[in-house]
Parts: sequence; C-alpha cells; structure tokens
Amino acid sequence: MLERTSTHGFDETMRALVDAIEQRGLTIFALIDHAAGAREAGLELEDEQLILFGNPRAGTSLMQADRRVGIELPLRILVWLEGATVHVGYDDPRELAGRYDVEANRPTLVKMAALLEVLAAAAAD
Repeated sequence: MLERTSTHGFDETMRALVDAIEQRGLTIFALIDHAAGAREAGLELEDEQLILFGNPRAGTSLMQADRRVGIELPLRILVWLEGATVHVGYDDPRELAGRYDVEANRPTLVKMAALLEVLAAAAAD
C-alpha cells in the first residue's frame, strides 16, 4: 500500500478527497465507514473510511482484457485515523499487470496510478 500522512484532521481529509474526486467528474460508487460498522457491533475503532470510485470507461477496458480484475475495481482509497495522525492509502494499480492479463492496458494502469497519487495528495496536503 502506498501511504501519505495528512496535514489535516480526519473529516477535513475526507472532504478534500471527496471534493477532488467529484471535481474530476469521477463516480463515487460507495463510502464504507468501518468505524461506524464497528460501533454498531459494540466495538471500538478509530475513524476509518474506504471510498470506492472510478470511471467505467477506464475500468471496463481492463475487465474486457481479464474479467478477474473486476475484484480490484473500482479504485479505492482508505483514510484512517491512528492516534493523532490521519493516513491516506491506496494500492498501486500498476501491480495488477502482474496478477491479471492486463499488460496490454499498462497505459491505463499508469494513468490510474497517477490519478490516485494526485487524489491522495489533494486529500492529505
């Protein structure tokens, strides 16, 4: 996982991330609040949310090459609080070429990696 430390609090980091995703015209498919789920189960977990987002035009070409890559899509970024520090993390999509038959789509994977880096920076900086 690639990770950045945010210079902001948890809520501000999440707002910045959502804004950066929406400003690029990407679709937010889901927001999973792990901490809320833990609380509902009577457990404690510091703030932690996973956001799933993307552009079907990019992801579909990968799935057309190898349907199994669908388990990795859409793109996702995890934001979590650990003590007083907020972290922003994501997996590098270029690594998908080693697990699935999507090497011919390397330019798409490179663009996805650059996008995730930009979004994480927008959320954290």
